[in-house]
Amino acid sequence: MASPVSEKHKVSYIPIIIGAVTLVLLISGYLYLNAERSGSETEEQASAEAKAYLGNLQLSDVKMQAAENFMQQQVVEVDGKITNNGPRALKSIDVYCLFYSVDGHMIHRERVPVVRAAGKPLASNETRDFRLPFDALPGNWNQAMPHLVVAQITFAQ
Repeated sequence: MASPVSEKHKVSYIPIIIGAVTLVLLISGYLYLNAERSGSETEEQASAEAKAYLGNLQLSDVKMQAAENFMQQQVVEVDGKITNNGPRALKSIDVYCLFYSVDGHMIHRERVPVVRAAGKPLASNETRDFRLPFDALPGNWNQAMPHLVVAQITFAQ
């Protein structure tokens, strides 16, 4: 009788390595995206002092228009005036501009300065023009005026 010849089975490790690398990349991507999302949700909020001062700020002549930039892209601009009716000078004011889809869901949020910290403070009883350009709005935006929500007020010293 002939003895059975044992065959060596070659196991290919390439699919296992590809699977492991894919799994590591998926986990890394998930952790990165969650860290980015939680970081944006914990952005600096307006202080209690700033929230109490909101009643002293007045927006007027706010209008929205579309223009085309030098690269022939549509730029949406929100223009208006902000008045500081309070007793304190303001070094900076940031607002969140909230854009919505036709079905009412917020689809874009952008924080922009209305009064820039690098410029002259907005004095008591002063009115100043502002211009907020947006060039990266989603295509399903409802074309309506965005909601403007004060994100932060910094008081001048």
